Amino acid sequence: MTVYKPVDCGNSTFLDIRGKKYHIKVWGENDAPVLFYLHGWADTGSTFQFVVDALQSKWRIIAIDWRGFGRSEKINSNYWFPDYLADLDEILRFYSSDQPATLIGHSMGANIASLYAGIKPEAINQLINIEGFGLNDSDPKNAPNNYRRWLEQQQLIPVFKAYASYDELVPRILKRSPNMKLEQAEFVAREWAYKDANGQINLRADPFHKLPNAVQYRRQEAEACWQQIQARTLFIWGENTNFKEQMQLLKEVNSKDHPFFSAKTECVSDAGHMIHFEAPKLLALAIENFLLNNLLRYISDLSHRIVT
Repeated sequence: MTVYKPVDCGNSTFLDIRGKKYHIKVWGENDAPVLFYLHGWADTGSTFQFVVDALQSKWRIIAIDWRGFGRSEKINSNYWFPDYLADLDEILRFYSSDQPATLIGHSMGANIASLYAGIKPEAINQLINIEGFGLNDSDPKNAPNNYRRWLEQQQLIPVFKAYASYDELVPRILKRSPNMKLEQAEFVAREWAYKDANGQINLRADPFHKLPNAVQYRRQEAEACWQQIQARTLFIWGENTNFKEQMQLLKEVNSKDHPFFSAKTECVSDAGHMIHFEAPKLLALAIENFLLNNLLRYISDLSHRIVT
């Protein structure tokens, strides 16, 4: 067994965010440009490690574990999506109160980032959305059944499967990300889970995340937020994503009716939904090309204003 050894191990810290202990992983020097990374459902901020190690320029990367995921505090009850927005708002005010921030989000984290960038457009100047496509619109007529299902699920105590060893968990990670290296899957297994006093391997995620949402997804509301985004935006998706239909809705960004009008797009070859696992070097290249091109454009615009 070989476990991936990080180039830059980074540092962990904990913050009290709205009454919950939040785990924050930080890489890079204090004086480097700051990037915030927001992970997807059941993932952790720390598994962005492979991309961090592939970046060529100096950045200060702040990756959070959402409430109830990774090493952040669990609430052992229902999770409500707006809480992620409020948590992010407080984290940004702690780390970046004096200037607009750059957000990089994957999947659920990309949806949170995109909503926030439209809700508070003045707070975000660059947005990188990795496979954050939103959901299909819900049928309002299904609301009674959805609420009933939610009520019935309140009587249950959800659980995640426990594993006999990390070696039992690793194949499940590789099944989802077949192009991932074994040593990286071993690393992820140890970030996603821990060994308890009985020797069992338990996921760090709060099983209450498995409960259904009482409120159905309203895509028009999400698009109304997206349309307010002022940040320079990049969409990234994997060539082999298992969400092809959903991503197709967001690829034609040159349409005047597109909610992310004028965003840049990037397809990462030979990668699925978990691009940061399967193609971290290509993902790092796409991220840095976008950020550095924006920097050059900013310098050019600034020089032009000085001359004129």
